[in-house]
Formats: sequence, C-alpha cells, structure tokens
Amino acid sequence: MLVWSDTKPATGIQEAARAARYHLLAEWCRAQGCLHLLTAHHREDQAETSLIRRRAGSGIDGLAGMSAVREMPGIRLVRPLLGVAKARLVALLTAERQPFFSDPSNRNPVFERARLRVDASADDQLVDRVTVELRDFGRQRIERERELNRLLASAVSLHPAGFAVLDPAAIGCVEAELSERLLGRIAASIGGACYPLRRERVARLRAGLLDRRERARTLGGCRFVPWRGRLLVLRELAAAAPALPLEPGAELIWDRRFLARVSPATRRGIVISYLGQTGPLGDYAPFADRSNCDLPRLLHSVLPALWDEAGIVAVPHLGYLRPRASPLPKVAFRPLNPLSHAGFTVV
Repeated sequence: MLVWSDTKPATGIQEAARAARYHLLAEWCRAQGCLHLLTAHHREDQAETSLIRRRAGSGIDGLAGMSAVREMPGIRLVRPLLGVAKARLVALLTAERQPFFSDPSNRNPVFERARLRVDASADDQLVDRVTVELRDFGRQRIERERELNRLLASAVSLHPAGFAVLDPAAIGCVEAELSERLLGRIAASIGGACYPLRRERVARLRAGLLDRRERARTLGGCRFVPWRGRLLVLRELAAAAPALPLEPGAELIWDRRFLARVSPATRRGIVISYLGQTGPLGDYAPFADRSNCDLPRLLHSVLPALWDEAGIVAVPHLGYLRPRASPLPKVAFRPLNPLSHAGFTVV
C-alpha cells in the first residue's frame, strides 16, 4: 500500500491529495518499469468534472472533461472507463468478489465534488445529457488542438537551453483566441506554471505585444523580449526556483524545466542554479567569451549552471567546463509543461 506521509495542508486538501496520489503511483510505476498507469475513472466522475468546470466558467477545453490519455513524467496515464457507468463497475467487482476502496471524502458534503456526486447519482438524465455534451466538447477540443499544433509547428522553435523563439507575425495573423492559446502554451512551457494561466492575463499580453512591438513583456514566469525581428521567450529570473544541491545518484526535475541526472560517481557539493542567480552576470563574462556557443547575451543569466564551493564548474549550454572537473550531472531541458503533448482523447 502506498501511503501519503507528508504534512497535510489546512486548505485545498482534495487537490493536494490528488497530486500526492498521482505522485506516489507514478513513482511506483517508474520503479517497477511500468509505462502505463490505468485508473478506473468512470462516467459519473467525468460528468462531475464537467459540472465543476462549468460552474467555474471554463471554456471548451475544460468542459470537455478528462482526457482518456494524459502524459506524465516517465509514464502515461490512461483512463479507459470514462464511458462506463459506475453501477456497472460496482456490479462487476461484486460479481468477481473483488474488494475495492471507497474514499470517505467522496461522501463529505463539505467538498463540491461530493455534492455534485449526490445530485448526479439521483439524476440519470442529467448524467446522460452531460455525457453527450462532453463528447461534443471533446471533438471541438481535438480540432482546436490540431489547429494550435499546426501554428506551433510553423511559428515557434524550442532551444535545448530552455527558451523559445517566436515569429511575432503569428500573433496578429490568426484570430485572437487562437493566438492567445499559442501564447499561453509557450508561457506555460517556458515558465513551468503549475496551473493554466488566466485567460484575461494572456489576452492582455497579446494586446500589449501587438500595440508596442518593441517593448518586452512578462507573463507566467516568462519574459517576451523582441530580438532581431523575433520574440525570445525566456525564464523570468525573479520567478525561478532557487539553487538546488544535487546528490550523487539522484535524478530530478529542477524548476519544473530541467532534468538533472547525477552519476553515483559525482562528488557531493554540486549545486544547480541559473547563471544569474548567484552574482552579477558580469563576473562570469569570461566563461561566455571562452565558450563555443553564440547564444545572445541577454539569455546568459537564465542558463543553468553547476557550481561548487570554488565557483562555476560548468555552464553546459555555453560549452564551458572547468578544466579537470570530475564527472558532473547531465542537464537537459525537459519541461513538465511540454510545448506539445498527447492530444485530447475521447472514449
């Protein structure tokens, strides 16, 4: 049995518990070499999700409910039973004499989902109607994602150093809603946001970029900076994660953007941070001068660097490595919010 042993929050307990549950299950799957995690989310779960999002004012993407396939770090979450009624699942488990757990919070009226669950269970017609709407919203979401992916492929390029280059013409040559989704997707990937960005903030960013094209803007932990007829989208240093010590043998995601793999042979005392986090960037200019990389100087402050007690050991994306350095961690751009991902799937 997997146990959530961390300190429980005073508020948002269901959201925190859901995150902890997926984290524990994903860790177990990776340890066992499992590539797919199947859950038993059913038709009523899907209807409740849609009703909650409707009350929150969600758009088409939210009203489409849960996707049957979702990418997670190292595994794929699959929900094959979203179209199956809960009563059928319970009847099957009972017939097979298969024990199952029932979460008591599902019956606690303090939580919105529990209140909706009671309403939905008493109204089959409501569930049927919401299910039909879900499929329609799902088909619309799939088409919208295809449209967005085509625009991403033609207007955006990602660099392994953790920034994006955007053709600014793409912002004004398509309808506002599509360009706002483009900007939101880029900002989520480069900024590592934990939650979707608010639509009104993305709309303000688009309006600002169109109104004054020479001015830099910020959104979701990112900076949008005009550069040689393009827009560079880079991490906002003030919003970045702090420096993190790397233990020998560890494998982790830092700042929700960079995967660090540490060899067991790596000595202790190595820290990862952005180049501009530890001191004035001018102090490290000689390293850039000796590098074999031509990245714009304005990006240098947000490049990941490895440090020890003596100073900089390596700046991988500038090609700098201190002479005679011992085996060092491998650093790769692996954002938890990829620019493109497994498309929405309806069952």
